[in-house]
Amino acid sequence: MSPDHPAPGADRALLEEVAREGGAVAMDFFRRDPRKWEKPGEAGPVTEADLAVDVLAKSRLEAARPDYGWLSEETPDDAARLASETVFIVDPIDGTRAFIAGETGWCVALAVARAGVVTAAAAWFPALGQLYSAALGEGATRDGAAIGHSGRGALAGARALSGAAQLDPKLWPGGAPPVRRAFRPSLVHRMCLVADGGADAVITLRDAWEWDVAAGALIAAEAGCAVSDGDGAALRFNAPGARSRGLIAAPPALHGALLALRRPPAA
Repeated sequence: MSPDHPAPGADRALLEEVAREGGAVAMDFFRRDPRKWEKPGEAGPVTEADLAVDVLAKSRLEAARPDYGWLSEETPDDAARLASETVFIVDPIDGTRAFIAGETGWCVALAVARAGVVTAAAAWFPALGQLYSAALGEGATRDGAAIGHSGRGALAGARALSGAAQLDPKLWPGGAPPVRRAFRPSLVHRMCLVADGGADAVITLRDAWEWDVAAGALIAAEAGCAVSDGDGAALRFNAPGARSRGLIAAPPALHGALLALRRPPAA
């Protein structure tokens, strides 16, 4: 790796450090009735904590890697990032609704993408005391210990983290999957739980913002999961619209079984 391109493991270590620092900032607001408001265009809630973490992360990460581009949920998008081979993709607080409600399943989610592929990621859950991270080709960990998916292949009874609307039979030409559904507000949390075998699949067929996907997608993939958009295509990052067409993450055999139901049955 050239001096202009730090190794994924070095980026991973940086992201872990800054995620923890961002989590400390967020915890200063947690369960203390932070100021909050709704974003325009029904884009969801934001709090003063989200903005404070964003400021901290931007300052620390750009100082460490000044040649990387920047994409964050809480920073106005700048098309200049599209000219950067490598970008930070940041969700200062993934699971803001859970944060506002005083629930613990939210995280600071940070990722690095190079040439459209996520190469390093960290997700720090300060209220749970859990750190998930990954580097491309180096595996995924929770609190420093290697993790892996459940190994499940059978659809019937699989534990899927998904909104109820995502299992509407109209979205599944081959029939809605016969899974046991549960939900977590943070999409990154859902992917981390699948990565460590706490659930079998993540399913969302709605467009998903890159900052909601990037960190968890690498963690799940490095834990051995197959990860794609909702139609089975590979995820690509630092795109002009900064969105993916949904997300399915699961052990490879289960992932294939889910995708089969996204296609009409053979005549």
